[in-house]
Amino acid sequence: QVQLVESGGGLVQAGGSLRLSCAASGIIFSRNTMGWHRQAPGKQRELVALISTSGTNYADSVKGRFTISRDNAKNTVYLQMNSLRPEDTAVYYCVLLNRGVWSWGQGTQVTVSS
Repeated sequence: QVQLVESGGGLVQAGGSLRLSCAASGIIFSRNTMGWHRQAPGKQRELVALISTSGTNYADSVKGRFTISRDNAKNTVYLQMNSLRPEDTAVYYCVLLNRGVWSWGQGTQVTVSS
């Protein structure tokens, strides 16, 4: 059974940085596609970034500001978020694709003040 535990969210001023972490358990981590989604109040959930054996992908809104990476030895994926904007305020969810099924973490709140 896949378990994902996020951490690293919080309150930051516009222009600041945060790093989110997601610890995965229950799967062969290095071969699984992982990523981050986010959902802002009143908005649909959107894909922020993915990392797989093929590389990385980002939403246009975060390209050049966010970086996704992974540490296979720690079974952890990270999202480094720089130059944060108020519109980045959302609950951020870690996701993992295993055997065609997406698993989700519980989410971590990121709030960017102007």
